[in-house]
Amino acid sequence: MDHVRSEVDVLDVKAQTPLFSAVGGRHLACVAALLKAGADPNGSPHNNCPPVLTAAREGDAAVLRELLRFGAEVDAGSRAVPEWASGGGGGAACRGALYISAAYGHLAGFKLLLLHGADPDYNCMDRTAPGRAKRAQTVLEACLRYGCGAEFVRLLVEFGADVFLPALSGGEAAQQNDALALLLRERACPKTLMSQTRLAIRRLLPLGDKEPAIDMLDVPLILRNYLKHQTSEHI
Repeated sequence: MDHVRSEVDVLDVKAQTPLFSAVGGRHLACVAALLKAGADPNGSPHNNCPPVLTAAREGDAAVLRELLRFGAEVDAGSRAVPEWASGGGGGAACRGALYISAAYGHLAGFKLLLLHGADPDYNCMDRTAPGRAKRAQTVLEACLRYGCGAEFVRLLVEFGADVFLPALSGGEAAQQNDALALLLRERACPKTLMSQTRLAIRRLLPLGDKEPAIDMLDVPLILRNYLKHQTSEHI
């Protein structure tokens, strides 16, 4: 089995695996076949860009879902030396797949990553990186910076993002747009009990793909759908 896996993860001159190439080409059937054959969903550690980051950038939700189903790191980002380690501002330290999905405006992939446990605040695998960075940008700040729609901000709030982390300048606070208005409204209003309960239950579920575990809960279907973020609070 190890021999088979080593062949399916063979590297080219750029340290790219066949899976990396299939993801970059958006070839879903090839991606599925390689993963079923034992390909590492995180690609090669010698390559700067993991497959999940490429899928997030390309906006291919089907490919992204397949990678996550086979255990790809949901908060994976660039493997280059982050800016905090090289004396920079720290912006690159927290630019994982969720951040990239927001920057490129891919809402379906954005929600899919959140459903699989992506960090809604500082989108990085190293939880100590934001504290060491001079200026680590949250995903909420990225959404405002790149002009993402209010739906991106709403999803971040639903999945537990800290609405008080973004530091808004006077100019930003004066801007009139739906995303910023939603953020300011959420700062003024505490989360509902239903929303807090959903966050708490989802945090207790150990799996990245939480849907199977939710389906096993002995609660009405309408509540299971709410836990999956398939219905609103008005149920």
